[in-house]
Amino acid sequence: MPLSEKAIRRGAFVSVPDLVQAIESFMAAWNETPRPFVWTATVESIVKKLDRARAKLEQLKPGCTQPRRRKSE
Repeated sequence: MPLSEKAIRRGAFVSVPDLVQAIESFMAAWNETPRPFVWTATVESIVKKLDRARAKLEQLKPGCTQPRRRKSE
């Protein structure tokens, strides 16, 4: 992970122009030495993960994801 990417992810910006400047600086640095994006996950592993998530969601009962209420005294 390039230093400039870390600076944007971990940076604290007090204004939108500061953030815009940080992004533009990152893009300028990235474009000097661009690298192609390479997928590391296989299609099969992604499909398996989706299947597990779908199965888990189907097990949920309606309303079970609602915030818990405090017991009244």
